[in-house]
Amino acid sequence: MIQRIQSLYLLFVSALMAVACFAPLAWFAGDAGEFRLYAFSLRVFGGEAVQQTLCMGVLFSLACLLPFVTIFLFRRRLLQIRLCVVEAVLLVGALVMEGIYYFLSWRVFSGLTFHMQGFCVSIALPVVGLVFVWLAARAIMHDELLVRAADRIR
Repeated sequence: MIQRIQSLYLLFVSALMAVACFAPLAWFAGDAGEFRLYAFSLRVFGGEAVQQTLCMGVLFSLACLLPFVTIFLFRRRLLQIRLCVVEAVLLVGALVMEGIYYFLSWRVFSGLTFHMQGFCVSIALPVVGLVFVWLAARAIMHDELLVRAADRIR
């Protein structure tokens, strides 16, 4: 049901991760040119892929699809809470993979005489997603407690 607040939180997480899948996460500039780190590859500024980052891309894709699927399991609130925990683990894994690939890319370019690097705003989207997943799990648990209290009254 889309009118529940947790459904909106989960939809927002799904949208955030979809943006993070296709937006650049970081950039590197050096003597060899300018490179951008995306979820699925490290690319030259023109668009040609230099190195594949498939593990991070798969994590981002799963983190995008799971909250969307979780929205439609509104009758099974305990399963929704478990899937929110799984989503949180996926988001933490995506953050770790971002750090690993950023460090590996930095090591490649740090040996150049002219070297600059930076983050894009989209690198922080999994952190924002973690906050919204936590809010969604909290709202789902609140609904579950309301249903249990109503069952006790009957």
